[in-house]
Amino acid sequence: MATLGLPGEGIGLNYHLGLFRQVFENNMQCETPDQWITEKSWLTPTDISYDVSFNGFSLRSKLYDIDVSGYGGKSIKLRLFDIVPVDESIVHDGIQFNKRDILHNLTLFLYPDDSDENGRKLRIYQQYFMVSNAAQLILDEAAKKGCTLHDLSEYAVIQINDTHPSMIIPELIRLLTEKGIDFDEACDIVTNVCAYTNHTILAEALEKWHIGCLEDVVPQLVPIIRKLDERVRQKYPDDRTAIIDSSGLVHMAHMDIHYGFSINGVAALHTEILKNSELKPFYEIYPEKFNNKTNGIAFRRWLMHCNRPLTALISSIIGDGFRKDAFELEKLLVYKDDENVKNELLRIKSDAKKVCKEFVLSNTGIDIDENSIFDIQIKRLHEYKRQQLNALYIIYKYLDIRSGNIPKTPITFIFGAKAAPAYIIAKDIIHLLLTLQGLINSDPEVSRHMRVVMVENYNVSAAEKLIPACDISEQISLASKEASGTGNMKLMLNGALTLGTMDGANVEIRELVGEDNIYIFGRSSGEVIDAYANGSYNARELYNSNETLRKCVDFMIGNELLSIRSGERLYRLHNELVSKDWFMTFPDFDDYVKTKERMLSDYTDRDRWAEKMIVNIAKAGYFSSDRTISEYNNDIWKLN
Repeated sequence: MATLGLPGEGIGLNYHLGLFRQVFENNMQCETPDQWITEKSWLTPTDISYDVSFNGFSLRSKLYDIDVSGYGGKSIKLRLFDIVPVDESIVHDGIQFNKRDILHNLTLFLYPDDSDENGRKLRIYQQYFMVSNAAQLILDEAAKKGCTLHDLSEYAVIQINDTHPSMIIPELIRLLTEKGIDFDEACDIVTNVCAYTNHTILAEALEKWHIGCLEDVVPQLVPIIRKLDERVRQKYPDDRTAIIDSSGLVHMAHMDIHYGFSINGVAALHTEILKNSELKPFYEIYPEKFNNKTNGIAFRRWLMHCNRPLTALISSIIGDGFRKDAFELEKLLVYKDDENVKNELLRIKSDAKKVCKEFVLSNTGIDIDENSIFDIQIKRLHEYKRQQLNALYIIYKYLDIRSGNIPKTPITFIFGAKAAPAYIIAKDIIHLLLTLQGLINSDPEVSRHMRVVMVENYNVSAAEKLIPACDISEQISLASKEASGTGNMKLMLNGALTLGTMDGANVEIRELVGEDNIYIFGRSSGEVIDAYANGSYNARELYNSNETLRKCVDFMIGNELLSIRSGERLYRLHNELVSKDWFMTFPDFDDYVKTKERMLSDYTDRDRWAEKMIVNIAKAGYFSSDRTISEYNNDIWKLN
């Protein structure tokens, strides 16, 4: 938005502690506080404050700004609200704290654990504090520009990112009615101001709060939400589209859809799934509201900043126009058969691997082979992203090498991921990866040919070292579950080739680069959705019928791994896969192994591989966030 000169800003909370700092102890993830605010922080205090009322008490906010710079020196503001008496000293035993002490903890942690009722209520406190401040700020700024409130949609548009800010709808209605506007008109005003982006179909982004929890925290919103639900039910009797369901759960996404003017997904496939499956009853009511806005990345950061040698090469070939217009990267296609360009590209990748090798050594103490294939999976640790499928392949490859099948080129498997503190199975997968790392890297027979590394405390700084060095980009989520992905875009921009399912933006990557320049495997999204719908998938049947798969799965609880660390975690993960495998690792296993083996073989043809790299880099310009934000503006915001 800053680069494009659009008059907008982001609103959020000034969290004092980030998600958490990840530390590995005894092959397990441990969480420690991640303090990012320092004396030299970019936060700029303002004199703007508001009162926000909760059930029985109120809090005074303080607004801080951060200037967000765009390309060419332009900037906009990220506006972060805080409470004054945050007390970081209440944190103990890693990242534990008293979740009920709202006066001191409201802006303490980003994404506090909400696996218990106190955690869920804290999330509601945080969300309401954010949207109440935002609503008051927006109305004040609009009034200064001459807004009468009746014409608010001419002065403001609010993009609701996932359901975390959904309470902006009833809060704005509450404030408008307090200022004398009729309830029905207030609903119309808000509907013309608010737009909703769905970033994923996973439950954590389709929030449902029990009406009782809302009454305990923000009782002033409950009558409004009930009225909004009544208005919907009078017009649309289908229970699937109600805001409050029969068990008293308030579906925040449903409220966003009914009382917003636009609903968008973040990749072509994702939007189609919303329309035809997840949100089908709403699409039947409001087809005109649905649209797609495929995600983009800050390509200047992920090319010009973190891969300056590649940037210099591109400039020397096609000029500097791509720095402003990412679509100009397509000019590289003319050079995909140029031997000098391909050789230089391979040299740059080799140098990036040397830089990555030094980073990995400093981060993990593990010395990796810079001449090996760098197979990298870096993303949040979640079962649907299927790091466990990659782990099963690593076991397969380990056993294969032990049996005498030596790969033509050594392979280094690199992971970076944090698991949510209360997500037990995700933490079990981390334990499996760290245990495999210890086993394989200490095996003198195998470690010459393959190594496994899990980077500790994966973050943007780590990504800037890993992404330029990557050869194989692991994008192996279960088809239909990854809304878009953005790591896939950053990696292709730096010349990595995608190994992935037909999921999220992988679909659009394939359309852009062609099937010869991407490696696709696995079930389609339609097949997966049908299997969920009819309950036809039985993990144990596949486990029993596929000898190779069974051998790899059972290796998890074999003596070699159990002798290293926690049997409890490994047995639990083994049981989760064999008895449920909710994200269908087993059905895609054979095709994944076959496709990955083909990819490793293709890597040996360095000339052809470099040609594929050029095609991927050239086509990555589509995924610039400049394009994404322009589409938001042209189709939804209409700011200029």
